[in-house]
Amino acid sequence: MKKYNFLSFILLGIALVSCNDQKKGENTVFTFDISTFKEQYQPQEAINLGVSNLNTKKVDSVIYYVNDKKIASKKGLDTFKFEFKDQKLGYQNLKALVYYEGQNAEATARVELVSNIQPKLLKYKIVNKYPHDTLSFTEGLEFYRDTLYESTGQKESSYFRKYDYKTGKVYYQHDLDKKYFGEGITFINGKLYQLTWQEKTGFIYNANTLKLEKTFAYEKDIEGWGMTNDGKYIYQTDKTEKIWKMDPETQKMIDYVNVYSGSSKIKAINELEWINGKIYTNVWQKDAIAVVNPTTGSVEGILDMSGLKKLVKNTNADVLNGIAYNPKTKTIFVTGKYWDTLFEITVSE
Repeated sequence: MKKYNFLSFILLGIALVSCNDQKKGENTVFTFDISTFKEQYQPQEAINLGVSNLNTKKVDSVIYYVNDKKIASKKGLDTFKFEFKDQKLGYQNLKALVYYEGQNAEATARVELVSNIQPKLLKYKIVNKYPHDTLSFTEGLEFYRDTLYESTGQKESSYFRKYDYKTGKVYYQHDLDKKYFGEGITFINGKLYQLTWQEKTGFIYNANTLKLEKTFAYEKDIEGWGMTNDGKYIYQTDKTEKIWKMDPETQKMIDYVNVYSGSSKIKAINELEWINGKIYTNVWQKDAIAVVNPTTGSVEGILDMSGLKKLVKNTNADVLNGIAYNPKTKTIFVTGKYWDTLFEITVSE
């Protein structure tokens, strides 16, 4: 096993794919010729698509689709070479629509596109330690105008607050209705956005007054986990390997990426933070932070944070969760659920 895959396995808790996951179509007239297929491909590779004629029918043409998008039309049983370079990481659903003797039939198969990036093992240095409320079940952490904001979970006790991170003094706290389980937050376009866990409800507040301006329903049937933004779009997680891209004006999902570390997908990515063009993300119940390329979904770096929890003194401390970048100090702040400490760190290779 390559070193980076071993690190990914240990720090991110991912499962390495080791079985053939290709799905063959059920029709008995035509199937994909999978004799040359591999279980996994990388973005720089291509796949040869062709159809096996099981009953020697006279074929007029074949239309090929990848993820329901038409990619080629061929006469007879001519094959087609498809390049993966512009595809999202993850499963690629292949379909061939075969026209023959006045009829048509479908053949289907599936292959997996994985990352060709070897994640770098990053290291951190603790710059400062500050008090953190041990009653805070941390879900979101973000700086706005040099002031730290934090959102927390648990029904009947969820809130977001604005406070002095150096002393722990709370400037303002907004308690959610008891029916909501609070999740991630992010500031964009003069607004504060907040997610809830399974209630499929989000909130938009005025960033200056922190008064609620709008409640919105999730467009997709997903859970709400972490949030961040790049100044134009919001990015959010839903407990899977997906990072969704949302238009903050309409709250509509316009795209997503699947997160992969090498040959394996990373599930349960949680709190997010946009730092210098990359997304830093906690992985639920793992003492690690993954650095993700937001365009491709590839993990480019892994930060082993297991040493931090050893410095937390309270016995009820839960998992690592909470990442906030302070552009003024150019440092990163991290903590965990019920932790007694907020750590200010720098990161390097």
